[in-house]
Formats: sequence, C-alpha cells, structure tokens
Amino acid sequence: MTVLTIVIYAVFGVAALLTLWRIVRGPSILDRAVASDVLLTEVMCVLGAEMAINHHTRTLPVLLIIAAVGVFGSISIARFVARRDNNDR
Repeated sequence: MTVLTIVIYAVFGVAALLTLWRIVRGPSILDRAVASDVLLTEVMCVLGAEMAINHHTRTLPVLLIIAAVGVFGSISIARFVARRDNNDR
C-alpha cells in the first residue's frame, strides 16, 4: 500500500466516524437522514476508490445497490416527515 492509499482510507475513516456521531446525536430525524445519506455516499466513495486503486469493476453491483438504498431511504423519510407535518396542522 502506498502512503496515498493510507491517507485516503484514513480521511474516509474520520469522515465516517464524524457522520456516525451525527447519526447518533441527531438532534432531528432530518439531521439523521442527511447523515445516513452522507455515510452511504462515503461507503460508495471508498468502494469506488478501491476499484480505481486495484483496477477492477467487481464491486460495481454493490455500488448500484447502495445507491438504490440511499435513494429509496431518502424518499421514505421525506414522505414520513411530510405526512407527520400535515398531521400536526
């Protein structure tokens, strides 16, 4: 492993820890939803970086599944929050 690879993984690791902290601490459901989207994006970036470093495309289906989970999760949370806001009025 090169020094650059170690630095890349370290930066992604710190970003993931900070994102997990935001998921745990909140304070609102929307903050947690945004943080979970950021975490999924970070995982996708790590997998993409690993693919580029090792010159392969074997994890491309995993990237597509993670992207779909992120999109559907965001839509579900947005609908939940919109429905909750309508009930409060």
